[in-house]
Amino acid sequence: MRRREFITLLGGAAAAWPLTAPAQERVRHVGVLVPAAAGTPLWQGFVAAFREGLQKLGWSPRNVAIQERWGANAEQVRSHAAELVAMAPDVLMSGGGIGSWELLQATRTIPIVFAFVPDPVALGLVSSLARPGGNITGFANYEPVVAVKWLELLKQIAPAITRVTFIYDPANPVVPAYMRQLETAASSFAVTMSGAMVRNAEEIERALNDVAKAPNSGLIVAPGISTSQNLLLGLAAQHRLPAVYAFHEMVKDGGLASYGVDGSDLFRRAASYVDRILRGEKPGDLPVQFADKYKLVINLKTAKALGLDPPIQLLARTDEVIE
Repeated sequence: MRRREFITLLGGAAAAWPLTAPAQERVRHVGVLVPAAAGTPLWQGFVAAFREGLQKLGWSPRNVAIQERWGANAEQVRSHAAELVAMAPDVLMSGGGIGSWELLQATRTIPIVFAFVPDPVALGLVSSLARPGGNITGFANYEPVVAVKWLELLKQIAPAITRVTFIYDPANPVVPAYMRQLETAASSFAVTMSGAMVRNAEEIERALNDVAKAPNSGLIVAPGISTSQNLLLGLAAQHRLPAVYAFHEMVKDGGLASYGVDGSDLFRRAASYVDRILRGEKPGDLPVQFADKYKLVINLKTAKALGLDPPIQLLARTDEVIE
């Protein structure tokens, strides 16, 4: 799904960037692959943070042209990856595991910087965190064991839950690792664990309708389903299903609770690697870095609407309580 062509100095675009570079400087090209439908608020914020990071490092429309491609599904992401590679940009930037994987399959020469990728070694993106060695590096979010934290959080807020459904997009390559962690931990939290694959709005609606039929049910929503954010939040509220998310943005929009990294921070930091590569460094020499900011967010208004009363001990260590 095409967003727009390379940013130029025409129109109002230049006003958003400081004019710091000399006019004769060669324009560099950066391709950005986003694994979400164009206009998705969550990913719009991530891309805006990446642009902001480049701006602070002195890159403006005078010296860099950014080409974005947004893919609402795996097929679109794959197609856009090939399209961006064919343009032969100086650097490619990708968010999430599926976009990074498709870019790497499309090129082993153009430098790639990723952000928000879980366990890049397990995904086969890099052979070593310290010295990636190939044409790709970037900023990872967390290892699959974080899924246990999601389950723990759900049970702390809604202790009566006995059935938990993990809602995920099968195109997300790290889903099997998340599911293994959840299945292993399920007995410790006295719940039965199941998974529901969803690829589109129709499947999301069907899955949540099915979950709601069983009493004492709750949800864990995997990363990568943010395209259908409003539908998920609306159905969870309609069916009175306690749900935990990976992104705090979902909680600000009415979700119950979330535990995860600051995605905007990762995209902003990824701009520093794009900057270093544009200035001559090789991606294989830049170590993969992990997120160092985690955030626990609870929406008390949503909790009250569900008849839940989060324990004081949990609220005491919550980074943000929305009332």
